[in-house]
Amino acid sequence: MPNKWGFSTAAVHAGQVRDAKYGSILTPIYMEDAFINPNPEEDKILDPLSGEEYIYSRYGNPTLTTVEKVMADLEGAEAGLLFSSGMSAISTTLLTLTGPGDHLISLRELYGQTFSFLRKDLPKHGVSVTFLPVDELTKVKDHLRPNTKAVYLESITNPTLRVPDIQTISSSLRGTGVKIIVDATFASPYNQNPLSLGADIVLHSATKYLNGHNDLIAGAVAGDLDTIKIIRDARTRMGATPTPLDAFLLGRGIKTLALRVERQNSSAQRIARFLESELSAYLNRVHYPGLESHHDYAVAKRVLRGYGGVVSFELKGGDATAKKFAGSLELAAKAPSLGGVHSLVTVPRETSHHPRTGITEEELRNMGVNPGLVRLSVGIEDLEDLLFDLEKSIKATVHS
Repeated sequence: MPNKWGFSTAAVHAGQVRDAKYGSILTPIYMEDAFINPNPEEDKILDPLSGEEYIYSRYGNPTLTTVEKVMADLEGAEAGLLFSSGMSAISTTLLTLTGPGDHLISLRELYGQTFSFLRKDLPKHGVSVTFLPVDELTKVKDHLRPNTKAVYLESITNPTLRVPDIQTISSSLRGTGVKIIVDATFASPYNQNPLSLGADIVLHSATKYLNGHNDLIAGAVAGDLDTIKIIRDARTRMGATPTPLDAFLLGRGIKTLALRVERQNSSAQRIARFLESELSAYLNRVHYPGLESHHDYAVAKRVLRGYGGVVSFELKGGDATAKKFAGSLELAAKAPSLGGVHSLVTVPRETSHHPRTGITEEELRNMGVNPGLVRLSVGIEDLEDLLFDLEKSIKATVHS
């Protein structure tokens, strides 16, 4: 990929394999479980991650390879890898890079399922985990142990939208051998490239912004070639490979990533300002890193190119009011996802951070997931329609 190519050009053209015999302009979907092996063709194409012939789609598939190359290019990584879900990308990566007797440091303000995995599952494999609040992470070096293997971060936390200072954290850990792993789902490669800030591995729930159409589940990892090869071997053994059709759909979604996220950045910024300035009587707080009032605004300006398409806010009246509000919106469907062309709204305390995930009330409050918190994922609908719908529903359900 020439360095002169821009983000959208790379998203459209990187990694494409065209079948000249048929005059195709898109990479075909190789919907097969196995390939002829050994392949007698002299001009055969090898799997770039293994350097060997394609043999079985759980190991690798040309359709997956195409999208993995796009992911690597957009993240400025040596290699990329697709997974069957964001959580499979997270769990496989962490289980690969840590082992019995190792120690992991993680931010505390995590996505609920990730928090549960780190607290419940990693210890079963002999890995101890220390959770630190975002504000403490710049002093992460003080919490290192001789057996610390990695630090786990989110680019923008879910759902309170805190912004860890990846640049400062990575600088403080330089030379220690501790890997920095960043879930950059909320930022997307359009708004942030963690590897350029000093991180070693970047993860995505590709279900969200990368795909952008709420019609598949997938995950992605990008980093240096040697590490990706190790994670790929684990993916093969754990069976976390996505289907070729899902990979094709993901590649299709990535082509419009810049267009969608640019619109979502702009609309979310306007919505956050509107909520804070015009509807403050109905709210306890608005969370959006693009607001000057946000705790991490100075950090966000430095480590993000855009502030994302998610706005969280705390309604007066607590969870009952939040649930009533979420169900009253006309445009934003009440559904626990984000990053798509459709606006979606969810109450985290009954979805990603529900007590069934094992998170206690005290832990929720420590994370800033307070009663009445609503998470709005802004789609690509017309801004004026979204503002009208939000104002109408807030005023109808919340007592100022």
